[in-house]
Amino acid sequence: MTVHDRDVRIGCVKYLNARPLIQGWDGPIIYDHPAALCRQLAAGQLDVALVSSFEFLRHPVYSVVDGVAIASHGPVYSVFLAHLGPLEVIEEVVVDPASATSVNLLRCLLGARGLTPRFLPEGEITTARGRLLIGDQATRFRQESNDSYRYFDLGAAWHEQFRLPFVYALWLIRPEFRGKEKVAEVLRSLGKKNLADLGPIIAAQPEMDRAFCEFYYRECLRFAFSEPEKAGFKKFGEECAKRNLLPAPPANLDLV
Repeated sequence: MTVHDRDVRIGCVKYLNARPLIQGWDGPIIYDHPAALCRQLAAGQLDVALVSSFEFLRHPVYSVVDGVAIASHGPVYSVFLAHLGPLEVIEEVVVDPASATSVNLLRCLLGARGLTPRFLPEGEITTARGRLLIGDQATRFRQESNDSYRYFDLGAAWHEQFRLPFVYALWLIRPEFRGKEKVAEVLRSLGKKNLADLGPIIAAQPEMDRAFCEFYYRECLRFAFSEPEKAGFKKFGEECAKRNLLPAPPANLDLV
């Protein structure tokens, strides 16, 4: 199997943050929101997908591609709670249903502060109601809103609390897929090649300002899945279990 293999049914989140891990894949790619990709992967409509990390925590049947992920070691910029006043006065949060990872991360971070607001599917931001945004929608919102809101950056809050990276997305492979090791190596090599020279990746994003892409890729995001990220991911599983978002964290990772 090589990057030219067109038989692999591969899916990828449709956000700017995933481009360094997928650009150059020579074959069909299904781009969609994280929740939709998780459903397709679970249904066997995809063999491999870059999806929300929480998907593995709740369904630890997949193999995980070692070495690469979408993560942050502090402020991530594109995953945040927009609000007007102090966090303590927030009674409701409008959540983006596209990513279970971000929703449950927010539950953990607010819960650690003794805050348990109601989560709603829609509504306007008010003093008592915040809004969770992720991905490109979050980036546009932040750039267009200027100083109208306060931003509770989930990556920054996680790092401040635990001094660990946070992992937002992982490459997951279905258990019955043959050639896991080969496709995993292709994905690792592709990511390594792209990250060694981000210039072409940045140039290929005409809808985004070049200076912002430089900042976002180089200062906000990390793309490793090494020991620090694994420790952060393990901690996330433990925190989710502590808050009854999972029955228990997975015992181990099937890394390929």
